[in-house]
Amino acid sequence: MNRNRALLYLVLTSILWSMGGLFIKLIDCNSFTIAGARSGIAFLVISLYTRKKSFKPSKPSKMLVIGVISYALLVILFVTSTKLTTSANAIMLQFTAPIWVALLSHFILNVKTSLNDWIIIIIVFLGILLFFMGQLNSGNLLGNLLAVLSGICMAMMIISMKYIKVEPIQITLFGNLLIFILSIPFLFQTHFSLRDLLYLIILGVFQLGISYILYTSAIKHVSALEGILIPILEPILNPIWVLIFAGERPGVYSLLGGIIVLTAITFRTIHLSRVSISESM
Repeated sequence: MNRNRALLYLVLTSILWSMGGLFIKLIDCNSFTIAGARSGIAFLVISLYTRKKSFKPSKPSKMLVIGVISYALLVILFVTSTKLTTSANAIMLQFTAPIWVALLSHFILNVKTSLNDWIIIIIVFLGILLFFMGQLNSGNLLGNLLAVLSGICMAMMIISMKYIKVEPIQITLFGNLLIFILSIPFLFQTHFSLRDLLYLIILGVFQLGISYILYTSAIKHVSALEGILIPILEPILNPIWVLIFAGERPGVYSLLGGIIVLTAITFRTIHLSRVSISESM
């Protein structure tokens, strides 16, 4: 695969990922039902792809299990938080994952955290506080808290991917299977409308299944900076789709907090990439 095609795949991945908030809002089902049905369909899509690629699953390991569980919790928490709070809040608070990676690596793995990282962490936490301002007495509070937890779970998934020598798609494959199994009681109790079924198929096939296939195919053929910065399109596009097609408007404090988080994470990513390049020269 050439670099231009890989970049196109990453852009398509970001667009597909960004559709999640909209369709989760439009589907008239509870969070576990949406997460389970979506992941069940995605599991079938990814299974077909991995069979075609002669995929051989690795032996279970502690970090693989942690990665799968973290992925499952990440998906369930994100769907639930999107239902409870605004789509902008849910995706932006999840996007704080790189900061949680830095903190967890420091306290659990004893990885040294630089002064620049600590400054970025403080700035991001100030951005997170803005999401909660004016919402302490509303239903958005729980959704915001779950969104933060989804970011922590994403961080654990990222750490597990870093420390296990397996294809990242394995975590996605087994994670989706686990989510589907956990949601079976909810699926049998739910009556789906044709519209809901259509939206769930779109979520499972395109937004979760094909998107991860594109991402894992492309990520090896682009620079580390491109691989991280291009998916930043997701938290930008996600609330835009919801605003256009569902009429949901994020609050002023949420917009300000989102700008702070997005800017801080982007700056940190660019800085780390430049440091890594200079060290390798």
